Amino acid sequence: MRDIYIGLMSGTSADGVDAVLIEFTREDDKHPGFHILHALDIPYQASFRKELLKLALSPSCDKAFLATISGQLADFFAEAVGRLLQESKFSADQIIAIGSHGHTVDHAPNNPLPYTLQITDHARLVEKTGISVVCDFRSRDIAAGGQGAPLVPAFHQWLFTHQALPDTGSEQAIINIGGICNITLVNAGLGFDCGPGNCLIDYWHQLNTGENFDYAGESARKGQLVPELLNAMLEDPYFSQQAPKSTGREYFNQEWLNPKLVLSNDHWQDTAFTLTLLTAKIIADQINLYNCREVFLCGGGSHNTLLIEQIKQHAPGASLKTTSDLGIAPDWVEAAAFAWLARQTLNNLPGNLPSATGAKGERILGAIYPA
Repeated sequence: MRDIYIGLMSGTSADGVDAVLIEFTREDDKHPGFHILHALDIPYQASFRKELLKLALSPSCDKAFLATISGQLADFFAEAVGRLLQESKFSADQIIAIGSHGHTVDHAPNNPLPYTLQITDHARLVEKTGISVVCDFRSRDIAAGGQGAPLVPAFHQWLFTHQALPDTGSEQAIINIGGICNITLVNAGLGFDCGPGNCLIDYWHQLNTGENFDYAGESARKGQLVPELLNAMLEDPYFSQQAPKSTGREYFNQEWLNPKLVLSNDHWQDTAFTLTLLTAKIIADQINLYNCREVFLCGGGSHNTLLIEQIKQHAPGASLKTTSDLGIAPDWVEAAAFAWLARQTLNNLPGNLPSATGAKGERILGAIYPA
């Protein structure tokens, strides 16, 4: 049987689900190669996205509401799988498993009793697709004393070591700019969440335009820096906290931002520019700190040309490319990671990188729902 998996990712931006169909092709016992057979992105309807964000941002929620959203997510994921199979002309019985991240509605690895919560009724997803599902990847890492995130550095290590990154003699980084931004330092074997990626930019843009995101940064480009606002945001202790560390929308959200807006002005595009610069600065600071000379970007933020320009300006010593230069389009890296994690689980192989999450050691991650 061919070694084919599906990866599903619903990220912090809550804009939709990325679905990828991947075939792993064994090249040697340690590093099987892979290629993407098909991929697609399906956006959430505006009304559902609003409910999903409401759930993620609320300190408490109605049990029925939580269960309903979880079931609706499963239906949406099943639709994505169906479309993926139909468009690629594969059948369910050709797929070994679906690796599903679910959708994070709370992440508290530093609580006295640490926890993380990703929802989707995965039993329902199995029933609707007829394909085994591997999910709940973060919990085991947290139980082992880790942050439970980011998980993609383990995939980055596997993939880009296998892809033979050019040896420049300096640190090389993979940086994912989703709702939250995370970095993988490939040579050092480290990874952590830097802070907000697109989440604050998207929130402010939607509040002022009704559109979900400022795709290429064109609205923010019409604004100017508000230094007092930027400085106030950069004073947050998260940015100086030592790794391992992880964060999410439960921390970097409108409640975090709104009190600081008294330092801004009446021109919303000035605030938009300053929020874009915040993300650029926290990324550039890590590039400079770790002397990264080769940087490969992925995630939705890799399309924001203003953001990329600002990263280059504040980290002039780094060469910025996208993961396309390494053989995988930047939009599909995270979904591909969860296909890989499912494969790791079913092959009894570890899926975490302890140096990134802080776990006591390597662990086999995930819960398995057999078809």
